[in-house]
Formats: sequence, C-alpha cells, structure tokens
Amino acid sequence: MFLRRFARPSSLMMMMAKVKETTGIVGLEVVPNAREVLIDLYNKTLTEIQRVPEDEGYRKAVESFTRHRLSVCEQEEDWESIEKKLGCGQVEELIEEARDELKLIDKMIGLFSLLFGCEFVDVWMNVYRD
Repeated sequence: MFLRRFARPSSLMMMMAKVKETTGIVGLEVVPNAREVLIDLYNKTLTEIQRVPEDEGYRKAVESFTRHRLSVCEQEEDWESIEKKLGCGQVEELIEEARDELKLIDKMIGLFSLLFGCEFVDVWMNVYRD
C-alpha cells in the first residue's frame, strides 16, 4: 500500500515535470511566466505596428505572424504546447524575437523620419503619389 500510494505519479508531480529548468542555450534564462509575457509583447506589437501604413508589406507581415502567435498563446495553457504548435523555437526565444520586433518597428519609423525629415506615413504617401 505504501508503494502504491507514493509510486504513482500524482497530478502535482506531473505538473512539476512541466517546469522548465533550463533552455539549454547559453545566456538565455528560463522565463517562468513566458505565456503571459508573450501575450503582452504580441499585444504591444500589434498596437505599435498601427503607426505603419496599412498597405505596407512590412506591416502586413508583422500583423499576420503576430496575430497567429498571439492566438496560439491565448489558446494554449503551457509552454510545451505553445512551442509545439508554433514550431519556432523555445518560448524564451520567441520572447527575444518579440522584443526585437518592437525595437525594429521603432527603428523603421525613426529611420524614415531621420532620412526624410517627416513621419513614416508622410513619406509613403509621397512615394505612392508619384
């Protein structure tokens, strides 16, 4: 009876097995609340990308893959399912990618305002008129 009680994997033990101890990537720490972090970053990305004109290919691509990744993160409860469904690496890598994308959006907008001395929208409106 003693063995039967303690030898069976309880649901608590199974849940503990899903705790990621390491990413296996040097310098990339485990993020215990990766799902919540990803959802937050993807929502920020979708907000920031609104500053880019609707017909821009860059905006369309970013919106498309960000919406897809956000929907997977909202549907799935654990990091293993998210990683498996997206097939784009570990959740910690996805967090780094999402942070980089937010920086890139700012740089793209800043680049156009630096080069042309006006807002991103103004530049593309002039290009499309010609």
